[in-house]
Amino acid sequence: MSPHRTPIAPTDPRLREHTEPQVTALLRELHECGREFGLLWGSATVTETTLDGRILVDFGNAPVSTLLNLLHLLHDLEGGERG
Repeated sequence: MSPHRTPIAPTDPRLREHTEPQVTALLRELHECGREFGLLWGSATVTETTLDGRILVDFGNAPVSTLLNLLHLLHDLEGGERG
């Protein structure tokens, strides 16, 4: 992946399409990918709270965009280590 990826904004309308099961799967992926880099969020869960139609993740009420941006960074790091 490109190191110049534009971060996903919390207001990106595509984030409204994520369902709770999809976000839960992304959290599992974050737990798996982040473990290698010492990023552990065992208590991170999908909250019942939404902000302007967007599901929040409970590690400081972060929007799904934060979760996706973290995953992108981790995948970029993994790719850099292999390359």
